[in-house]
Parts: sequence; C-alpha cells; structure tokens
Amino acid sequence: MAVSTKFGPFLRSGLSRAHYQAPATVGYMSRNSSTASTPNIQPMKDEDRIFTNLYGRHDWKLKGAMARGDWYKTKEIILKGEEWILKEIKDSGLRGRGGAGFPTGMKWGFMNKPSDGRPKYLVVNADEGEPGTCKDREIMRHDPHKLVEGCLVAGRAMGARAAYIYIRGEFYNEASNMQVAINEAYKAGLLGKNACGSGYDFDVYMHRGAGAYICGEETALIESLEGKQGKPRLKPPFPADVGVFGCPTTVANVETVAVAPQIICRRGASWFASFGRERNTGTKLFNISGNVKYPTTVEETMSIPLRDLIERHAGGVEGGWDNLLGVIPGGSSTPLIPKDVCSDVLMDFDALVAAQTGLGTAAVIVVNKQQDIVRSIARLIEFYKHESCGQCTPCREGTGWMMKIMDRFVVGNAKPDEIDMLWELSKQIEGHTICALGDGAAWPVQGLIRHYRPELEQRMKEFHAQKEQQKAAATA
Repeated sequence: MAVSTKFGPFLRSGLSRAHYQAPATVGYMSRNSSTASTPNIQPMKDEDRIFTNLYGRHDWKLKGAMARGDWYKTKEIILKGEEWILKEIKDSGLRGRGGAGFPTGMKWGFMNKPSDGRPKYLVVNADEGEPGTCKDREIMRHDPHKLVEGCLVAGRAMGARAAYIYIRGEFYNEASNMQVAINEAYKAGLLGKNACGSGYDFDVYMHRGAGAYICGEETALIESLEGKQGKPRLKPPFPADVGVFGCPTTVANVETVAVAPQIICRRGASWFASFGRERNTGTKLFNISGNVKYPTTVEETMSIPLRDLIERHAGGVEGGWDNLLGVIPGGSSTPLIPKDVCSDVLMDFDALVAAQTGLGTAAVIVVNKQQDIVRSIARLIEFYKHESCGQCTPCREGTGWMMKIMDRFVVGNAKPDEIDMLWELSKQIEGHTICALGDGAAWPVQGLIRHYRPELEQRMKEFHAQKEQQKAAATA
C-alpha cells in the first residue's frame, strides 16, 4: 500500500531475519554505512537537528521561527520549479514519516502528470491518533511555521493550488497555534497571492476532525474532509488521480512535509542523506514512552540502535535493561519484539522489517517485567475493535472475535489450541480489508503469539489447575 498513513509499515519485504546483520556493539551507525557492523557512538549534534523548538523553549511565532532559519530563501526554492524540488527530495532518500515509509519523491512525482484542467491539492495528515504516537503534535504546537512553509514547498513540487491541514479535533492548542502561524504567514505575504513574492499562488486551510482514528487513513481522511462519513475508499482510483473534491491529491504526514524546506534549501539533499543507512536516511522524530525513566520525544538519526535510543534519551528501562520484557517499536499497530531482539536491532525501516516488526511512526513503547503483556495487547485489540469503521466484514467481525478471545487469554480461560486459532483469525483479517486498520489490529496479536506463546500456555495451565483444585475442594 503506497500511502503515508499512521497505520504502520505495510510495505511488504521478502527479507528474512537472516538477511539482517546486527551490530556487535551498541552504538550509532556511521553515515551511509550499508551494514550494521561499524558503530559510531557520537550522538547527533544539536546543530544537525531540523526541529529546533521541539520542546517549546523558544518563540514559536513568525519572528522566532525566522530567527531560527525558517522562511529563509523560500522564494528561491519556489522559483527553481517543481522538477528541481522533486530531484532534491528523491536524492535525499526521504521516506514517508507517517508509517508506510514510501519514497516521498516518487509519491509527490505522481502528481506531475499533464494537466487536465482540474486543480491539484496537498492534504496534510495531522490526525495523529496511533496509541503511543505524539510527534506531529509537538511540531504543530512548538514549530508550526516549519509545517506551513513545508506546505508551500511541497505544494510547489506538485503544482498544487492549496493545502488542507486535517488536524485531530482533540488537538486544541495545536490547532490554535497552527491557525496563528497561518494567519501570520498570510499577513507577511508568505502565503496567498504571489506567495513569498514568487508569482506562485498558494493557500493553506486548516480543517479540524472529530476524533475518529480511521480518519488517519488517507482516503477516509479525504471523505471526512469532504463532509462525508470517515470511511476508506476502494483503490484504484488512487488519490493522485481522484482525491479531495475529485481532484488530484497527495496526502502526506506532518513530519514528512515539515522537513522538506530544510532538506532542499538550507542544507541540501546530500546532507540529509548522510544520516542513517542506505534506503533509511535522514533524521527522525522518535517517541519513547512506557516503562522508561523519562518519557520523551527526540530527534535522532535514522538507524540508531533501539537500546542506545532508550538509554541515551529516556534514561533507560525502569529497573534496568535486564528488567525489559519487550518493546513495541513503531506505535501500537506494529508487532512487539522481545528483549533479545531489542538488544541489537536498529531503528529503521529495513532492520525492523527483518526483525518481523516495523518502524511505523517510530513510537517506542517500552514494557518491563512488572507489566501484564497479555492484558496490554488485549487492551490494544479493544481499541482497534472500537475504532473500526465497520465497512469491511473481516475487520468489523474479526476485531470483535479477537477481543473476546484475548479477554479469555488474559485470565487463561482457554486451551492451547486456541492460540493457533487466534493466529489463523488474525491472518484472515490481515490483508483482506480496504485499509490497513485490519492489519494494524492483527499485528499486535501476531507479535504476542510469535514471541510470548509460553506465557500464554503457562497462564492457561495455571487457570485449569486452579479450576481443578476448586472442583476437588467442592466435592470433598
């Protein structure tokens, strides 16, 4: 599925874990290293960070943003034209930051077909609702002008007439700050007619959603933007052909759009491509939450080892690394991985796919041994059951079945054969729905069964042993 949404890494790969060579020691990868065997323990330098006000310590309005380098030579970028902008994006190796990881330059290039008279639009997916994910809201709250400028640059790359920022309804402060930033940009002549004095006309509108998780899927978002029920559309036609208002549209993630001006003008594509590994380049916002000492959002280089990320920026696992039970590496829709995989896996698209999970939105949820991992996954399944739009039978019915089975697994009231039944059920949901919510509901269960089957079987054994004891006591 070649879209940028929050529903996890549904690009499929034929790689097995045997293709992935883990580093011998924990540390940062050397830039442009094609293997995971050359550590470079130097942390990312502050001057390399794109999001310079991630924690809201500075002025987020136009004056402060311009002092930090935003809107610098934006006119020159626009005047260079769409072909030059797209080439820079392609050369940078930027992949979508919303979960899918599709090459951004290629996706934006789909819009550059001969005009048939219809206007083109950019839609920014700011409906961040994935449990564990909170990176986009930090951009909109503390660095909104990066997104506004990014909309202009991305829109120019596509020949778009306007951008619609579809923001989650619960994000009141973020929506307020975004609207202030948009108004400032209009007042300063950076948007609207003759944007930045470039001769290019471009408008930015903000649309507040009503809090439905399904609207994070790009076609459901378009439906909601048009005033309809937020339910995914069948594809084809793809949004690049028939999108919002029946016009060519690209839906892009907040972070993907916000980094574009920095890649193109400020530092160049080669600078961005110098971070991380081949096919996994650039910097990335990581959310770290769960059983860590200091939950945080941090910008780091792609391909940073997971253990290094947790220990360097979140103070480590509560109770120490040996107390780690598992990690969900990319938001709730990605399969969790156990401690032995967490110790050496890299945080990038390819390494995590090889480890039978995915980077997703890079929202790291840490689970230590004091938590009930079965109950945690059961709670996630309840979330997906609640948020299913009900359009597809496998998702509508399957998520409810999975929730009922998982509720019994929590207490152990099941038989070992039902573990395989649950696995088969998840496979009948995965890949059989219009959008990837079904996949996102199936993968947490698959990760649990893949790595924690002994825990499930032991729980069932203890439950039935207790029942036998109660039965014997009742008949004595």
